Order: sequence, then structure tokens, then C-alpha cells
Amino acid sequence: MSFTGNLGNCFAGGALGGLANALVVWLAGAAGITHALGVAIAPALGPAMIYQRMVWGGIWGLLLVLPVLRGSIFWRGLVFSLGPTAVQLLVVFPHVADKGLYGLELGALTPGFVVLFNAIWGWAAAAWLKATGR
Repeated sequence: MSFTGNLGNCFAGGALGGLANALVVWLAGAAGITHALGVAIAPALGPAMIYQRMVWGGIWGLLLVLPVLRGSIFWRGLVFSLGPTAVQLLVVFPHVADKGLYGLELGALTPGFVVLFNAIWGWAAAAWLKATGR
């Protein structure tokens, strides 16, 4: 597969991971899981929320072109999810959303949920690449 084909496949995997992330974040909020654990993350499921996660997921998915841990969906997805996790916890929450460092104003377990939700993105993206032979 050509380099541009690989990039497109990585973007598609990241976008699919973004969709998986959006659905899991929404489901955790709608089912009351985040609220029950003291975390104020419960976004409404709508086009804007899905679109944002799919586009950013695709952009982050471009990193998957790097030949790192190709043999393991679990480890590859987890390692590549650390980038968006760090940005969310260290940039978006404190500087964009004004929710404090690590988003702790949303609840003490917020960082754990962010790690889990982004790992789901990474696992879905890595599974896509494995399924497509990349």
C-alpha cells in the first residue's frame, strides 16, 4: 500500500475510533455511570459531538502510520491513546474548558475516565488497521 493509502487508512481507523469513543462517552453518561462515580461527563449524543470526535480521532489516527507495536491491538491502541489523553488533561481541560488541571473540577476520577475513553479510541483504531491488513 502506498504512503498516502496508509495515511488514509490510519485516518479512517482514527475516525472509527472517534465514533466508538463518542458512543462510549455518551453511553457512560446516559447510563449514569460517570455521575454515580462523581464525574460530570455526560454529553448529549448529537451530530456536533460525533463529528468533533470523528475528525479529531482521524487526525490523531495519522500517528498510527508509525510502525510501533503492530502486533498488539491492546498495546498499540493504548500507547497511541496517550497523545490525545495528554492533550485533553493538560491543555483542553485547564486552558480551553477551564476545568482545572486534569479536569479535576469535573470530579476526582475524571483523569481515569479520560484514559479509558481514549484507550477505547485507540483500540478501535488499532483493530481497524489490523482488520484491513495494515
